Amino acid sequence: MVLHNEDNKTPGTISVTVDSGICGFFCCIKAWQTEKRAVGIKISESECRQIQTFSDILTNLSLKEIFLPATRNPVYQVAEQSGCHPSCPITAAVLKAAEVALEMALPLDASIRFESCKEDTV
Repeated sequence: MVLHNEDNKTPGTISVTVDSGICGFFCCIKAWQTEKRAVGIKISESECRQIQTFSDILTNLSLKEIFLPATRNPVYQVAEQSGCHPSCPITAAVLKAAEVALEMALPLDASIRFESCKEDTV
C-alpha cells in the first residue's frame, strides 16, 4: 500500500495504490474530505469483480464509522457483502486512506512481507 497526496493544493485528498498480492489485482483508492467529519471514497483500476462491487456500494464514510470495530464497521460489512476475501488488504487500505484524508493519521506506507523469522521454532 503506497499513500500519495493527490495534489498539494487540496489538503485532505489522498490516493493509495494497493497490490493485493497473490490474486494479482491492483487498485487505486482515492479518499477526500467531503465534510468536517466525513470522506468520499472511490476505488478504481481494479479488475477484481468483488472490489468493483465493493466500490459501487462504499462511496463515503463518517469519522464515527471509520473507528467502529470490524464486526460493525461498514467497510468490512460491505467487503463481506461484495464477496471479498477476508484477508484482502484493500479493506484496511480504505480505512487508512480515510483516516489520512481526515488528517487523523500520517500518510506513511504500510506493508505485509513474508520472511523467515529469526526464531525457527513455533
